[in-house]
Amino acid sequence: MARGSTRPTSRDVAQAAGVSQAAVSLVLGDKWRGRVAETTAQRVRQAARDLGYRPNLAARNLRLGHTRTVLLVVPALTTEFFAGVYTGAARVAADHGFGVVLYPSPEGVGPARNPFASAQAALDGVLASSMAADALTAIRGDQLPLVMLDSDPAGSLGAATVNLDITDGVRQVADHLLGLGHRRFLHLAADVPSWTFEARARELAARLGAVPGTTLRTARAPISIEDARAATEAALGAPGPRPTALVCDDDKLAAGAYKGLRRLGLRVPDDLSVTGLDDLALATAIDPELTTVRLDAELFGERGMHALLAVLEGRVPDGGDIPVELVVRGSTAAPRAS
Repeated sequence: MARGSTRPTSRDVAQAAGVSQAAVSLVLGDKWRGRVAETTAQRVRQAARDLGYRPNLAARNLRLGHTRTVLLVVPALTTEFFAGVYTGAARVAADHGFGVVLYPSPEGVGPARNPFASAQAALDGVLASSMAADALTAIRGDQLPLVMLDSDPAGSLGAATVNLDITDGVRQVADHLLGLGHRRFLHLAADVPSWTFEARARELAARLGAVPGTTLRTARAPISIEDARAATEAALGAPGPRPTALVCDDDKLAAGAYKGLRRLGLRVPDDLSVTGLDDLALATAIDPELTTVRLDAELFGERGMHALLAVLEGRVPDGGDIPVELVVRGSTAAPRAS
């Protein structure tokens, strides 16, 4: 097509791919399986990308009665992890002709309480983190096809749940620290009422409780560096034997703990080993670099969107938690002999 001409049409895509317009419609509507060869489908998608073709969703929606738009409800836009979730979800949605509207929970840094006059009139479905579940009621998102992320499968609001294997991540952290010889632990827990953080606390207590001679104390802090610093200083100023390992619910809490330890004249990992959970960019920006659990945020978003598309099509989503991986760096070592 010549530069400056009108937007490409499905006829242009068909001509470029050497197929019929009907084949283009099947492929771009994700209804090609069993009707169009996979190599042909790939050729159509490539032609559409090369031409910059976008389907006329307005016309299609008038025919189908759907907006092909889903809402992703997250705790805050400023969190690197949820930016990754959005990226993964939006990638899968675009491949299936859907758009994603990102809505931060009012408890985070959100805008007006309702991004739509009526969410039900403007959306086909919702993906929501359990950390932002309260926002669902405000936008009546719980009355739409719903998939919950990071949520209790036994008590979820949604038609399906998609989880990272957080409990296995906590097990990996506990086993690593126990293997180094640590027996006195402090858990710097996120002060957030969410299933994911409750699950972490339960698993850590169970894992450590199964090993004789271990002690576990808990300090809570909102997920901010300064709150984590203050909580760490207060917890380590309490009477009794000092912990040798500090298990943090996420990397931002760990960064705050580093500041608190430094103010107390303590060194990582010589005086205390520290672990996080997320593997954000922050984990390698602090010194020593942080031992933490790597969570694949983009894969999480992809799996969540695939599950929502399955729900919208009346299929049962794929099951199974997404594996996580402990990344051992310089913040953990064997405790000093005491």
